[in-house]
Amino acid sequence: MSFFSGNRQGCNPGPITGNPLNGLCEKACIQTRKVFDACMKQMQMENVTITLDTLTPADPVLPLTFVGCSTQTNDVTIENLIVDRFDDRPCFARVSGDVTIPITVSYTDANGVAGEGTGTMSMPVDVVLYVPQPSIIPYQVTAFANAICAGGTYVSDNTFTIDTCVTLIIRVVVDAELLIPTYGYCQIPPCQDFTQDVCSAFFDLPLYPSQQAVCPSNINN
Repeated sequence: MSFFSGNRQGCNPGPITGNPLNGLCEKACIQTRKVFDACMKQMQMENVTITLDTLTPADPVLPLTFVGCSTQTNDVTIENLIVDRFDDRPCFARVSGDVTIPITVSYTDANGVAGEGTGTMSMPVDVVLYVPQPSIIPYQVTAFANAICAGGTYVSDNTFTIDTCVTLIIRVVVDAELLIPTYGYCQIPPCQDFTQDVCSAFFDLPLYPSQQAVCPSNINN
C-alpha cells in the first residue's frame, strides 16, 4: 500500500475532515523556499530558431528530420535581470530580463537513426511583482518554464525552427526557516509490490464450495 491506497491514518497526507485542529501536536521549524509573489504567462511562439550544441549520437548523417521536442524544466535561468523598484509603491518593482529555456529536440538522420540534441530558446519578461525589502538572506527571482512543440522543421547543419506553446512562471522567493503547525511525522506504510502472478486468482478461491446453512426442503431423503 501507500499514502493513497488502503486505509487513511491521521498522520497521512490527504483532505482534512472534521475539525482541522484535531491532531495538531507541534510547531515545527522547516527549511524551505518561501514564495513572496509569482505570476504566470502563457504564449504561443512560432518559428523559434534552435541550434543544437550537443548531439547524441554524435555526427548524424544530414539532413535531419524533426520528430519532437521537450523542455528541460530544471535548468531554466533568467539573464540580464533588472529589478527596478517603484518610488510610489513600496515593495513593488518592475522585474525584467531574458528567460533562457533549454530545449531537447528529437530527430532522425538521413539513415533513419534516431537521435536528440539540446539547444536553448530565449524569451523576454517585463512584469510587476511584489519584491521584499533587502535582508541578510537575499530574495531571488526564479523562473519555471514548460513548453510543448506544435511542429518543427529542419533548417541546416544542427539548426531547427519550432512552433511551441510555452507556460512561464516567474517567482520572487527566499530560502527561510518557517515555523508551521504540524500533525507530527507521516506514518510510512509498507509498499505494495506489483505482481502479475497468473496463479493469484486461482489461489484466492476457497478450498471447498460454499454450503447453504439449511438444506432445501424439496430434496428427498
